Amino acid sequence: MNDMFSVTDVETQNGVVQFREETYTGFRCRISPDRSKRHVIHPAVSPEDNGDCPFCHERVFSVTPLFPDGTRIIRNESVTFPNMFPFGRGHIVTVITKAHQVEKFSRQQIADALSGQIEALTKYVGYPSINMNYLPSAGASMIHPHMQGLCDTRPARIIERYLYAGNTFHQITGKDYWKNVTDGDKTSGRYLFGDDIVWAAHAVPCGEREVRGILPGATLEEAIPYIDTLAAGIVEILEFYRNLGTNAFNMSIFFDRAGPKSGFHAFCSLISRINPNPSSMSDSAFMERMHFEPVIMTLPEEMGELYRNQKKKKD
Repeated sequence: MNDMFSVTDVETQNGVVQFREETYTGFRCRISPDRSKRHVIHPAVSPEDNGDCPFCHERVFSVTPLFPDGTRIIRNESVTFPNMFPFGRGHIVTVITKAHQVEKFSRQQIADALSGQIEALTKYVGYPSINMNYLPSAGASMIHPHMQGLCDTRPARIIERYLYAGNTFHQITGKDYWKNVTDGDKTSGRYLFGDDIVWAAHAVPCGEREVRGILPGATLEEAIPYIDTLAAGIVEILEFYRNLGTNAFNMSIFFDRAGPKSGFHAFCSLISRINPNPSSMSDSAFMERMHFEPVIMTLPEEMGELYRNQKKKKD
């Protein structure tokens, strides 16, 4: 039994269900292998193109916002700019490719997009993350491939838990939490590849086929020397997903804030999502699935008035 997580097998009429829990964060999941027999993976159906995408090359420089200094960040194909509809203090977008739809990403395309994201996020103070929803079934409102960067003075809920877990683990054992995790990953059947960045299937996944790559450092600045290595790893995982039959995915890369060391390590998490098909549009995206913080459009205080207005119309 690994001391970083526990596994409890529960017998049911149709097989075994695993209850898994991370020891120091309390994150839990249930794994039911028999559910794969439902045949929910269908061939991908490309979403329809309405022809007026603001991220396409002929429009991106005329309809997207500029940073306060009047610029956008350009890295080969990638274009980075502020989000028009932010849900964070710092919220930026990077269009990854000139192409509106792509079959697969190159290492260079991902590295350029990561570079643009990191440069833009360093303008903000707080806890940054680089995120991606790919295809509508993964919660993407825009089909054109893009990343979203967030930075807030308070860490996402998932990072709060890991900061607490790392501190608790160190107080109890005197050891480094993240080194213990990567050491366990390397010697397990979950290990995939990598040394500087250790890629492994996460022991307590937050989504289908979650894979995490744990970086040596914690901050955006410390990630810069590893951009190419990180990009190559991401491309490798996406190819792995495609070979398993799924195209859509969510990704989040979490960083510590700049300043005194907390013991945190940056990590990249990816999960596969159901392929796009006529009934697969989703309002569950990286914030809900990776950050554990839902983004809501309707103010609770408006609900009473909306309800009363509906009742008046019926009466």
